[in-house]
Amino acid sequence: MAAKVYYSKHAKPAVLKKKTIAIIGYGSQGHAQAQNLRDSGFKVIVADVKGSPNWKQAVKERFKPVTAAEAAKKGDFIQILIPDTIQPKVYKTAIEPNLCKGKTLCFSHGFNIRFGGIKPPPDVDVVMVAPKGPGHLVRAEYQKGGGVPCLLAVQQNPSRKAKHLALAYAWGIGGTRAGVIQTTFSEETETDLFGEQVILCGGVSELVKSSFNTLVKAGYQPEIAYFECLHELKLIVDLFYRGGLSFMRYSVSDTAEYGDYMIGKRIITAETRKEMKKVLAEVTSGKFAKKWMRESNSGAKKLLARRKAERDIPLERVGRKLRKMMPWLDPVEPPK
Repeated sequence: MAAKVYYSKHAKPAVLKKKTIAIIGYGSQGHAQAQNLRDSGFKVIVADVKGSPNWKQAVKERFKPVTAAEAAKKGDFIQILIPDTIQPKVYKTAIEPNLCKGKTLCFSHGFNIRFGGIKPPPDVDVVMVAPKGPGHLVRAEYQKGGGVPCLLAVQQNPSRKAKHLALAYAWGIGGTRAGVIQTTFSEETETDLFGEQVILCGGVSELVKSSFNTLVKAGYQPEIAYFECLHELKLIVDLFYRGGLSFMRYSVSDTAEYGDYMIGKRIITAETRKEMKKVLAEVTSGKFAKKWMRESNSGAKKLLARRKAERDIPLERVGRKLRKMMPWLDPVEPPK
């Protein structure tokens, strides 16, 4: 079934123009969505931790930030843009006490609604407007006169206006200029987690490490292995990004294309695909979400230990050295 897509002609911004939009969290998405909404003519207030870098950035960008509780009290349409792991606590202490009939809760990721970390009262609308790009891109494309595609979902609709409100919000951040795809909280959350774990982060990281280690253990120079197994990956991903698999295959050599067809299924085997199904089952059952929230709530010790260890693997050490030879990459290192 083809996805349902909405554009600016389908939006009715007027339904949100007389309301106050509260942006909880002035981080990556918060700063972009808040500024775009303000530039679109909406009344916007922002909230973050007083004195934090995000708070200071909001002041710099001509907002008068307030606490989450104050924003939730004043806001009619409340967009929650803080990390998944702290959303339940902030919701319980600052947002829920200030909810009342007629207000709208909005999210840009469905994690806490899907897995029950947040349980809104039945008399408020619950929607999702999720840009499919990082905040800096959401802001930059808006300023150019364009927009980043968004996902839209409605979880609760007591007002019978939830979809119209969400579309108006998407219009305000520029999403309807590109297209807004209708989905559900479950579909967005489950596919997002699956994608992160199986391909975007977990799968790619492990494939890069394993291929690098295979070459080095076979006696090849680590520097050469790094270029082949990590550095050149960007060239291929950029081709995917612009024109899909077919454009990548058109752009590479015939030798590379032949190797793609002949060898790919030997690497991603039936066992790998079986494991993918297990990962998806763990996501949809809530098993992963429970495990991750336990880890986060207990201090994230395993995460922090693994993060520290992974920074010092041979692949990373070689990469740091080689990136210094390529200043055009604008090399960066994550804070310790």
